[in-house]
Amino acid sequence: MRKLLNTLFITTENAFLSLSGETVCVEINKKKVGQFPLHTLESIVCFTYNGATPAFMGACAKRGIHLAFYSPYGKFLCRVIGENRGNVLLRKQQYRISDDKDSSCLIARNLILGKVFNCRWSIDRTLRDHALRINGESCKKAVQYLTDAMKKIRHENNLDSLRGMEGECASIYFGIFDELILNQKEAFCFNGRNKRPPLDNVNAMLSFGYTLLANDCANALEGVGLDSYVGFLHRDRPGRKSLSLDLMEEMRAVLVDRFVLTLINNRQIQKEHFQTSESGAVEFTDEGRKKFITAWQNHKREQITHPYLQEKISWGLVPHIQALLLARYLRKDIDGYPPFLWK
Repeated sequence: MRKLLNTLFITTENAFLSLSGETVCVEINKKKVGQFPLHTLESIVCFTYNGATPAFMGACAKRGIHLAFYSPYGKFLCRVIGENRGNVLLRKQQYRISDDKDSSCLIARNLILGKVFNCRWSIDRTLRDHALRINGESCKKAVQYLTDAMKKIRHENNLDSLRGMEGECASIYFGIFDELILNQKEAFCFNGRNKRPPLDNVNAMLSFGYTLLANDCANALEGVGLDSYVGFLHRDRPGRKSLSLDLMEEMRAVLVDRFVLTLINNRQIQKEHFQTSESGAVEFTDEGRKKFITAWQNHKREQITHPYLQEKISWGLVPHIQALLLARYLRKDIDGYPPFLWK
């Protein structure tokens, strides 16, 4: 259990919620483990199948406390919202900003800034820890390019120009990504990003990881009442969850890329975990996919200190915290959207 941003996160799978006077009572195996006054809460996020009593859900609806339920693995299930605190105003504001390129640019700028910052951090981390095993000169040049690009991004007010900068930074970053692979170089050689379909083992891992992250971001956005299909950086397209793609941009390098590098460099995933189809697409074997997903779920439980909140959380809660911060910005509770800048 963690209380962050006036939100109570219930992350224990077998937790059960009930109403006790003017408080929420949290029980595990019929033993009370926590109790919180309802008047201090704006929302409650539960990662449990056990659920809550109807009386408690009714109390949340009556008091305007946003109650969202997820599976233990983060799949959005449902939410309870009181009539006086529905998400219609939040979503209308989201749609207004999405239709205004200037307003969208303010959010997109911070999203891209977070992405480039974290890409630079990932390269810096390898330079610091493995300087003798990589081409330090090319990595330092990439770091300098990304540093200079961040200065320009901070002052860019044109959405199309921002997309161009993001594309150039991604090209520089992936241009030296192979240097970050320290082991199993023959089986995991990276010669550039390719997708739909991925044509090598590394791209297969990246694409699968991005799919998992995009799904986590979409679930987090639905939980706070935002429309995951209406974005600011990624524009509307039928069937595409544009806002989840927006939100995941700043997390790609630190949540997926570093995770993929760890699996390769620690030999947790090996060449026998992949197969090539007749079309040339590379994909996981059933065993490889199982290993990746198991490692991903374990990784999401690892504890970090959120750089903005300065609070201990698990990696798996990062999309949920960022979704909450985005919703707060749209409601004008904070002056700007704070991207996830990992240090």
